[in-house]
Amino acid sequence: MAMAIETPKQGFRLGMLIYDTRYRAITIQVIVLLLFLLFVGWLADNTRHNLALKGKDIDFSFLWRRAGYDIGQHLIPYTNDSTNFWAGLVGLINTLVVAVLGCIFSTILGVIFGVLRLSKNWVVARLMTVYIEMFRNVPLLLWIILVYVILGETRPQPKDFKAAADGTQIATMNLWDSVAVTNRGTNLPLPLLDRPLPGGYTSALAIIIVLIGSFWINHILSNRAKATQEATGVRPVMWWKTLAILVLPTLGLLLAMGFHLEYPVFKGFNFQGGINVAHAFTALLIALTLYYASVTAEIVRSGIQAINRGQSEAAYALGLRPGRTMNLIILPQALRVIIPPMISQWLSLTKDTSLGIAVSYLDLRGTLGGITLNQTGRELECMLLMMLIYLIISLIISAVANAYNASVKLKER
Repeated sequence: MAMAIETPKQGFRLGMLIYDTRYRAITIQVIVLLLFLLFVGWLADNTRHNLALKGKDIDFSFLWRRAGYDIGQHLIPYTNDSTNFWAGLVGLINTLVVAVLGCIFSTILGVIFGVLRLSKNWVVARLMTVYIEMFRNVPLLLWIILVYVILGETRPQPKDFKAAADGTQIATMNLWDSVAVTNRGTNLPLPLLDRPLPGGYTSALAIIIVLIGSFWINHILSNRAKATQEATGVRPVMWWKTLAILVLPTLGLLLAMGFHLEYPVFKGFNFQGGINVAHAFTALLIALTLYYASVTAEIVRSGIQAINRGQSEAAYALGLRPGRTMNLIILPQALRVIIPPMISQWLSLTKDTSLGIAVSYLDLRGTLGGITLNQTGRELECMLLMMLIYLIISLIISAVANAYNASVKLKER
């Protein structure tokens, strides 16, 4: 009778870290990590030693000293008596505003232009091709400077909006006398509240909460409508419900707080009241939007062409129109191809906001990495802080975009 004999278990030996495939990968990773840490330690010690030879040290106390310079455009209270830290925060907010608006506008325009690039209309398709090739192949910095020069040189002076004795004016305001574009900037109506909520930013926070709640409720109703469509084949009418949910709560809150607009008015030698948007911001936003819209259009075009033509032919055979086919069948599938390269474009756009320094736009690069750096002489500290901030912003954008990408990708069974 044969008996199974168990193989005696061997004890752990140091040689197994190299020759045993179960431990070899871990050993290599540990060695590489130790070498990397040693390199970082050597680099830090070498930097400290060289700074000591020049009589410098690493010190971030300059952040709490008086900044001493003005920032023309800021969304939070700021004066030249504020600290360098507060100036850097203002610059960071300016960076985020341009980055968020640029990502939104460039994505919307890029999707539209990418679809039109594939139009069967020869004129439309060729015009989109010219636009894409023209913007994509010229450096972004040149577009920023060009837009800035056009806005500054072609627009009238503020005094041209003043009425002469006979009642004539060289220049007039736009949009029912609410917007004035001069060579100094763009004057827009300023939203104000007669009965704001107690607290500095409580009113803005309440509006954001109501907007988030409205979008959340609309998302729930959209999912229910989709479930009803899948179960019965008939999709409930949703447009008026969506409009009411997204508009009425926010509108009611604004009316309750006494929302109104303060229009810019020409007084003396310039416009008074309203919001003055510097041409540096406008030029940077327009150039970023148009440049990255051209890149996005090519990403969208390639994503759409990656979908099998049989999908469109089947939709047409079922009686769907081209517009409905694109919105319901082609684009949802193309998103799985479009989103990954789009993440890189959003990251590039966010980092390219630093080019605003060419037109004196005081963002993070212009404040912390520009004036503050020059005034304090803390080059290393300012550069390290800027690198860390841009890294954190990029990681957040990547995390959000990757989460969305994971939600639309095909699920394996």
